Amino acid sequence: MQMYVIMGGTGHVGSATADILLSLGEAVTIVTRCSGRASGWCAKGAEIVEADINDVSSLHAALCRGRRALLLNPPADPTTDTDAVEKRTVANILKALAGSGLEKVVAVSTGGAQSGDRIGDLNTLWELEEGLRQQTIPAAINRGAYYMSNWDSLLDTVRRTGKLPTMFPADLPIPMVAPQDLGRFAADRLLSDTDDAGVRYVEGPKRYSTADVARAFSEALGRPIGVEVKPRAEWYHGFLQLGFSEAAALSYTRMTELSLDNGFDMPADVWRGATTLEFYINNLVARSETS
Repeated sequence: MQMYVIMGGTGHVGSATADILLSLGEAVTIVTRCSGRASGWCAKGAEIVEADINDVSSLHAALCRGRRALLLNPPADPTTDTDAVEKRTVANILKALAGSGLEKVVAVSTGGAQSGDRIGDLNTLWELEEGLRQQTIPAAINRGAYYMSNWDSLLDTVRRTGKLPTMFPADLPIPMVAPQDLGRFAADRLLSDTDDAGVRYVEGPKRYSTADVARAFSEALGRPIGVEVKPRAEWYHGFLQLGFSEAAALSYTRMTELSLDNGFDMPADVWRGATTLEFYINNLVARSETS
């Protein structure tokens, strides 16, 4: 049986991918820095392997356990220089692939990925894409839209204040996608032929504005929720107030500006997931009330 190695198996997209593969009876190895955090996967039938993305040899050994792998570059702690940290981890992933014997990889990237400096995920994930294009293992790259899970951290604020803070214009339609759908398309490409390579774009069933997000929270919470738009001139200081380092605040500000100004760079020809924003937010609220 072919083994699928999943980086980021304790996160949103990695766990969704692993769940789908396991439901199909496939053999899965979850790569994690701490096996204690992934103990629940053993009950689901997955194997667990410890590896540190800052230790190339341990990551290489983990990748060597399978024939195909899902690659995710973990987000850096925002109190650090996120661009510098994430560029190092991208380089480590690429080094770990060398001599791994993998026959195919699937990488999770982002809409708008491009060359540049100090534009956050847009340039760090571009470096991952470029590195994969320069090596010999067939690489399928899924560029996802804005994650619906980005709204998760605002649930407490929305509950407390009745306001949804955002940097996006309230009525601007934004391409969004649920992690479950990203996981489904990642699993599909892990299972497909090795000639299914290159970039594909993944989006949800439709585009949603932040006003739509506020309405979804309002319906799930049973109370009115308004939108509070932060002016562009306040974005950088807003990130600093959240505890971001100066370097990270600059990168996230520039990434947000570029994404907004370029329409998030999602083409018309996309794979569309089935998870609606309303369904996602309703489940988010329901989980929070039972946890």
